[in-house]
Amino acid sequence: MTADRNQYLLDESDVPTHWYNILADLDVPTEGVRKARPAPNAPTAAADRQAPNLPLSMYRDSVGGRRHVEIPDEVRRQYQRWRPTPLVRAHALERALDTPAHIYYKYEGANAAGSHKLNSALAQAYYYKKAGVQELTTGTGAGQWGTALSMACQAIGLGCTVFMVRCSFEQKPYRRVLMELNGARVIPSPSGTTEAGRALLAASPDSEGSLAIANAEAIEHARSVPGGRFAVGSGENHVLLHQTVIGEEALRQMEMAGEFPDVVIASMGAGSNFAGLAFPFYREKLRTGAATRLVAVEPEACPKMTRGRYAWDYNDYSGTTPMTKMYTLGHTYVAPGVHAGGLRYHGAAPLVSLLHRHGRMEAVAVGQNAAFAAGALFARTENLVPAPESAHAVRGVIDEALRAREERRSTVILCNISGHGMLDLSAYDQYLAGTLKDHTATDEQIAASLAALPDTEPAGAAS
Repeated sequence: MTADRNQYLLDESDVPTHWYNILADLDVPTEGVRKARPAPNAPTAAADRQAPNLPLSMYRDSVGGRRHVEIPDEVRRQYQRWRPTPLVRAHALERALDTPAHIYYKYEGANAAGSHKLNSALAQAYYYKKAGVQELTTGTGAGQWGTALSMACQAIGLGCTVFMVRCSFEQKPYRRVLMELNGARVIPSPSGTTEAGRALLAASPDSEGSLAIANAEAIEHARSVPGGRFAVGSGENHVLLHQTVIGEEALRQMEMAGEFPDVVIASMGAGSNFAGLAFPFYREKLRTGAATRLVAVEPEACPKMTRGRYAWDYNDYSGTTPMTKMYTLGHTYVAPGVHAGGLRYHGAAPLVSLLHRHGRMEAVAVGQNAAFAAGALFARTENLVPAPESAHAVRGVIDEALRAREERRSTVILCNISGHGMLDLSAYDQYLAGTLKDHTATDEQIAASLAALPDTEPAGAAS
């Protein structure tokens, strides 16, 4: 291990050997996160046919009680191509804010895909390949997950089809190019290639799409392809499990820095980068009694944690998937086309939702211009352009640091920069030109979408 004034670096041999399963340490009912449920009154056989077919070993690891799940050797070798990732002390940002806070960030954007998504993409491609799958299909918002999955499929030897949310498809053309360079077929969603897409276009021809719609199309497509399966990049237990490699490394690096965070912050889409950083710190918080706060930052355009409802809901727009218990705006909610496409998902991961429901974490919502202002300041001080999603986390960091300044108290802040923004410069261009729009979900929009939630909860559902 080496450490200098700004960066805390681990060696290749320090890549974690195990992922962390938070289910082993939850002292609240977990029925709603261990098993999805079919739609009310739907025949069980039909619901089973609708469920994405996970490799059994990956599924067992994600719902079992083992605290530590071994990372397969082949996956760990793939991780060692870019992991461990650096932990950096943001001295320049601290000076710009004139804050007594110590700000650290874990940087996940240095791999070929440019984001944390590759951590789960490689693991999933490995398990699906072992199960005999020939092609993976997925939906992607900003394109980070689609890029990662296309690269993982190329590395492991699988075909790949990606349904990309239309507004992001148009805003971020080079994401499409990256996916196609890695052999993926990329389709803007909603599309005319699936029943789900055609139905949405008939109702709303100018729809900009959403991740729930893209997932609905991907699920439908996967069922039509021999040897095909649907793979999801955020929200599911196994995805959150794979991402804990981030927090496990960060724990060792914070120890090298001689500090432990008072606040852990990450942006909130469905929850993978938040959980990846925060879950291992939750374990250590339980073990040591530390008063560390865990804070998720979401966009005002898609405020599922701060304004949504904790309920059983579908994970896709068409309502064909089994339900999970989550904070949701309703599966029919279509967020405005903000540039943080990865945060435009209608629901939060069941595991993250459970923590929030029981007061074990916090959530805040910020506007698009406020997030980009934070991202611009971070770029100017730290010389690193954060992805729009990560800029939301930076906004949370800055607000915490300014409060520390006002209250004249020291605090240690850790955040996750989950990806770089070099393919999002058109969005920063709009911000600099003063043409970037703010979007806030209205009460009427949220009420209309929540009205489409399943009418009754399954018998025996945990609250």
